[in-house]
Amino acid sequence: MSSSTQPSRPEPDNDGVNEPTHLGLRIDDAWHSLQTNVALKRGHVETIIPYTGYGSGSWIRVLARVVLADPEEMAPISGGEVLKTIKEGIRGWRNFTSAPVRYAKVTVEVDGETHHVTADRGGIVDARIDAHLAPGWHTIRLRSADDILAESPVRIVESGITFGVVSDIDDTVMVTALPRPFLAAWNTFVLDEHARAATPGMAVLLERITQEAPGAPVLYLSTGAWNVAPALTRFLSRNLYPAGPKLLTDWGPTPDRWFRSGPEHKRNSLKRLAAEFPEIKWLLIGDNGQHDEEIYADFAEQYPQNVRAIAIRQLTMGEAVLAGGRSKAKPSSRTPNVEWIYAPDGAGMSAQLADLGIIDQSFQNPAG
Repeated sequence: MSSSTQPSRPEPDNDGVNEPTHLGLRIDDAWHSLQTNVALKRGHVETIIPYTGYGSGSWIRVLARVVLADPEEMAPISGGEVLKTIKEGIRGWRNFTSAPVRYAKVTVEVDGETHHVTADRGGIVDARIDAHLAPGWHTIRLRSADDILAESPVRIVESGITFGVVSDIDDTVMVTALPRPFLAAWNTFVLDEHARAATPGMAVLLERITQEAPGAPVLYLSTGAWNVAPALTRFLSRNLYPAGPKLLTDWGPTPDRWFRSGPEHKRNSLKRLAAEFPEIKWLLIGDNGQHDEEIYADFAEQYPQNVRAIAIRQLTMGEAVLAGGRSKAKPSSRTPNVEWIYAPDGAGMSAQLADLGIIDQSFQNPAG
């Protein structure tokens, strides 16, 4: 059976109405043209970097990125069909130099059905398709126009689940000892997940939550770029964080600005989750750097029925300096019916979440 799904973002009109005019877009187009020409001359082929998706019993959100990659690096691992490039991602500076395939055509195979989706101008596939899968983890297959196969995990949230977790990444579940202005360059050119440290107690906290509420989805929301998703996945897995979809963004220019807004990406992602899972109350976890408190307060004001509590990690003095300071806002006064907690690490959060009844009191003594 075959069906067709509309592109996640529309292609430019043939009449040129949507032709880019902003300087940032023109520079981006010139760089992309150079990337593509060099990649094609080297014999690179369309390769899919799959990301973790999610959905309900009637639909799934498919997330992936299509780039031109060297076919010599795509030997199957252990005789299987999972390719090395897909398994390990594209590391370091090559995240930046790998040419995305604009408006790439991708075939999605889900439970015996075939769907056709289209990437956006950044090579990002973000498509919602109809699918009827049982709750839990599933694997879907993605195939590029060059017949390169990738497999993507998908978490299906069971109907009736009323609790879930949305957590920030940078300065919340992991710490990078770099000034915030250099963080984007580090992520793009250098990123090695071994150079980052897990926030003390946060993995234990999130794992305990999933044990006590086994059907609760855990999603990681960040302003980071999609091209570092594989490295973030390896970091989270190695540090024993629960598996879950990552909601990242594309740093590329827009028709009216040089870079997309990170805070706006977070706001839109939260609103989308509220619409997709109206019965779920989310535990929102972030830090008191520059934006999380304000973003979560805005969401709690608009969607109080979708917020169970807000947990904010307090940055150390050194972390706050690197992050550009602490938020001076006191947003909790705007959301009197939503509980806010503050702590420097996962252990401090766990004690307060236990007081709120969100996790079991016994978690305060994990050895017990």
